[in-house]
Amino acid sequence: MNKDDTFLRCPWVDIQKPDYVAYHDQEWGVPVRDDRKWFEFLLLESAQAGLSWYTVLRKRENYRAAFAGFDPEKVARFDTDAVSLLLGNAGIIRNRRKIEAAINNAQKFLAVQQEFGSFDAYMWRFVDGYPQLHEIRTLADYPATSPESDRMSLDLKKRGFRFVGSTICYAHMQATGMVNDHAVGCFRREMIIRSYPALFRR
Repeated sequence: MNKDDTFLRCPWVDIQKPDYVAYHDQEWGVPVRDDRKWFEFLLLESAQAGLSWYTVLRKRENYRAAFAGFDPEKVARFDTDAVSLLLGNAGIIRNRRKIEAAINNAQKFLAVQQEFGSFDAYMWRFVDGYPQLHEIRTLADYPATSPESDRMSLDLKKRGFRFVGSTICYAHMQATGMVNDHAVGCFRREMIIRSYPALFRR
């Protein structure tokens, strides 16, 4: 566990990085119910592939500006000129495959919305509508994948999404609160459970 003068936090948090601490303390593991936020995390997690999350986190506001405030309808309409502009944008990860995947995934995202009524409804199906609560104590306890992330990855791939391997899907589940992987003793673990009592079956 990592501790500053006030709180115990998860062992992955570098308390020397204020933006990393803020992300952990305010966002990571909070159940997402908003489609725009789902798309934001989907885009950022796919951009992370092969990189550290902190690398993407530092560029998050640049991504917000470059990708139309994470509006999937607008991103779905990006054309080859937009791709060229994005490839010249030093504020994001300038990888053509990842940029093109973001546009492709926006299009597929809209298709899922149309089929299920919302992307939110689609995603929570993979955990039967309830966040999973894991007993995490050390860094070694964090899984890279799960049966649920395996199923999510397969289903997303069948629907044409890109950069959605099981590891990326599991990180997506952690970030969006589909699993509560805050370590036992981390102040956020119980705080999130108390904030969403109807979601956690104890």
